[in-house]
Amino acid sequence: MDYKCRCAWASSSPLMQDYHDTEWGVPERDPRRLWEMLMLEGFQAGLSWEIVLQKRAAFREAFAGFDPRKVAAFTTEDVGRLMRNAGIIRARAKIEATIRGAQIFNAMQEAGDDFAAFCWSFTDGRPLDGTGSDTETELSRTISKTLKKRGFKFVGPTIVYAWMQAVGIVNDHSPSCFRRDAVEKMSAGSDYCRQ
Repeated sequence: MDYKCRCAWASSSPLMQDYHDTEWGVPERDPRRLWEMLMLEGFQAGLSWEIVLQKRAAFREAFAGFDPRKVAAFTTEDVGRLMRNAGIIRARAKIEATIRGAQIFNAMQEAGDDFAAFCWSFTDGRPLDGTGSDTETELSRTISKTLKKRGFKFVGPTIVYAWMQAVGIVNDHSPSCFRRDAVEKMSAGSDYCRQ
């Protein structure tokens, strides 16, 4: 029997428990991975994260491994192909937003504006300590506005905050959760430049 104390949401299924125990809240420094998670959070809007996790392998296959260079080149035919793919969440606006998001990501990288550095610049490169109860914050509203100005879609403050939690920009494990201290130790002394 596993008697570890976890965040309450992590007990909904073995898939969510594994995600919580191995991935959620770990500070992510890879720009491509940060972008992938932001796009997946956009797909989650209006649905449960568990649905996205169940479909994540299919998403990765459908979106060329979330390689921004490949996704940015997707055509209207690719949009049609994705709309017929029962393995993913078939929402045209979200699919088109992901393609546009890849184009923005590439433009940033080509301009020397590293996406990881951009993401972590809002916290001076260090993860924030969360309360475990917020759904959005002043910072998620600021990041949301900044992303929207750059042209990203499906990046409202609640989506952005869920993304911040997922990629470890904020450590929102509950105070009693066994992962809170572990994630905090992973974050100690880190900065956004570390890859």
